[in-house]
This record gives sequence, C-alpha cells and structure tokens, in this order.
Amino acid sequence: MSEKNIIEINQISKNYERKIALSSLSFVVEKGELIALIGPSGAGKTTLLNLLASILEADSGELLVDGKPMSQFSDQKKRAKKIGIIRQQFDLVGQLPVIHNVLAGRLADWGFFKSLFNLFIPQERQEATTALKRVGLPDKLYERTSNLSGGEQQRVALARLLMQKPEIILADEPVASLDPARADDVLDMLTKLAKEEHQTVIASLHSVDYARKYFTRLIALKNGKLFFDLPADQVTDKQLEELYQLKELS
Repeated sequence: MSEKNIIEINQISKNYERKIALSSLSFVVEKGELIALIGPSGAGKTTLLNLLASILEADSGELLVDGKPMSQFSDQKKRAKKIGIIRQQFDLVGQLPVIHNVLAGRLADWGFFKSLFNLFIPQERQEATTALKRVGLPDKLYERTSNLSGGEQQRVALARLLMQKPEIILADEPVASLDPARADDVLDMLTKLAKEEHQTVIASLHSVDYARKYFTRLIALKNGKLFFDLPADQVTDKQLEELYQLKELS
C-alpha cells in the first residue's frame, strides 16, 4: 500500500439475505481526498460507509486502513483517532447544553470517570470554545442543543469532530434534512475544515450539484457496483443520466 493511501478496498462484497448490497467493489483513497459517494437509493452508499466505520463486516474481500485490516481498529480509542462519523440525524443529545455535545468528541480519550465528571463540570472548556468559534457558534456554548436550528446542530456536530480530530471523516447524507442555504453552509464548512486539518472525507450525497461543487472526486455506485470513479470536473451529464436512469426530454 502506498504511503499516500489511507484506505484500500479490494473486492469487497456484502449481502443482506438475498439482496446484494455491494458486489466486488475495489478502489483506493489517498490521504486528504474529498470524495462524494453518489448513486440512486439502494446503490450501497450507506452500506459502504458502515463497513468503513466498522459497524458492519464484509462477507468477502479486504478493507485496509493505513495498510491494516479493520480488525486492528477494534479498540474504541484507536478507532476514534482514525475515523469520525457525521450523519443527517446529527447524533446529538438535545437535552444537554452545546458544550457537552462538543466535548463528546473527547470521550474515547477520557475514560469513564472523567466522562462522568464532565457531565457536572465540563472539561477542556477552552478547546470546546475554540471549536465552536471555528464553526461560527461562539455564543452557543451553554445553549440547550435542542433549541438550535438544524443547520446550527450540524455545526455542533462539526465542532465535536474538531475535538475528536479523526484522520478520516465519514459523512452519511450530512445535509439531507437541511434546506439548500443551510446545506451549502454546512458542506462549505465541512470541506474547508477538512482541508485545514488535512483530513480525508468520504460523504454520501443525494445531490449531484453539491457533490460537484464541494468534492474533488466522485465515486458512483449502482446496484452495489462501481459505476464510475472520476475527478468531479470530468463527470459528464450523460454519465449522470445513465447513473440515475434519467430520460432526456424530447
């Protein structure tokens, strides 16, 4: 595996009973790449992200991270340093103040007693404040998280990732529940922060426009197979029509 490569997927397959989710999928990801996974619903995008997150195991094939099989990242602390996840549901605890949700990015490092103590007296307050400033929410530290808008909550999730500092960010439809203006805002911030932190991002997106605008490489899946893998500026409208089976207007 090249020193530049952070992920290598070799002939990965995954089935759910009689349904093929992924079939003989192979590609390599270099450190620092911004990759969008696109394709119709049921193409296998979320399954692939769950395999990369170690939530699922492949039925066959090989998945390497930094040249090592995923089994070597079973330790939560080690995996948290390598991989962070952001989802459309935000995965935040709405009843807690924002600072607690941001500091959740440090839980893998803290252990049980420090994590418990943090519920009463927030630890690393300055670091959390800095993370919130970077995502544009400097005055929301002690705001109840459920009081925030959807776009603001996704920014809190980004601040949590800044605390966690993973090398790889997996984003599963991170803006699906947001309106276009807030979706643009979150994707712009996600990709800018990733560039600043030299992180690798793999995001599944329904919107091809967002994929082309914010990501440098598009990996298209269809029926669990690789349909194309191209630089974003080389993807043609014809390829997208074939991917989504769109009919040209007469």
